[in-house]
Amino acid sequence: MKVSRQSDYALRVLFALAARYPCEPVSIRQLAEENDVPKRFLEHIMLDLKAQGWVESAPGKKGGYRLAKPPDRIFMGHVVRHFDGLLAPIACVSASGYEPCAQEPVCRFRRVFLDIRNEVTLRMDGASLASVMAGSPVRAEEVFDELMIAGAGI
Repeated sequence: MKVSRQSDYALRVLFALAARYPCEPVSIRQLAEENDVPKRFLEHIMLDLKAQGWVESAPGKKGGYRLAKPPDRIFMGHVVRHFDGLLAPIACVSASGYEPCAQEPVCRFRRVFLDIRNEVTLRMDGASLASVMAGSPVRAEEVFDELMIAGAGI
C-alpha cells in the first residue's frame, strides 16, 4: 500500500490541528508552512476535509481552520480511504473494489495479501488522531533495522 501525497498532506495538517486541539483557528498559510505543504494544494485538501466534517473554518483576519471533532473521533483509515480509495493491496482481496481474477481458486499468495489488507485495515481504522498523538515519532534506527532491510529490497 502506498499513501498518496494528498493523504499524506491531509494527515500532516490534521495532526497539526490535533496537537493544538481545542484551539483558535490556524491560518492556511501557517498550516502550509509548518507542514511543508504547497499552499495551493492545501486549499483543495482543506475543502475536502471540511466537506467530510473533520475540520471547520472561521472567516476573517483571525480566521483559519480547526478540528470540527475531537481527535479521538477522527481515524487515519477514514482519511486515507477518502483520498485514496481502497486500503487493499490488490483488487481481488478488496471488499468494496473487488475485481475477480481467474487465478483465485488456485492462487496461494492471495492469502498473504488478504492478511495484509486485514492488518492494515484494523491498524488504520483503530488509529485515531488522539491515539497516534500519544505515541512517539519513528526513529531512524527503526526504519533502517538490519533485520528488516537485509536483502529485503525495502
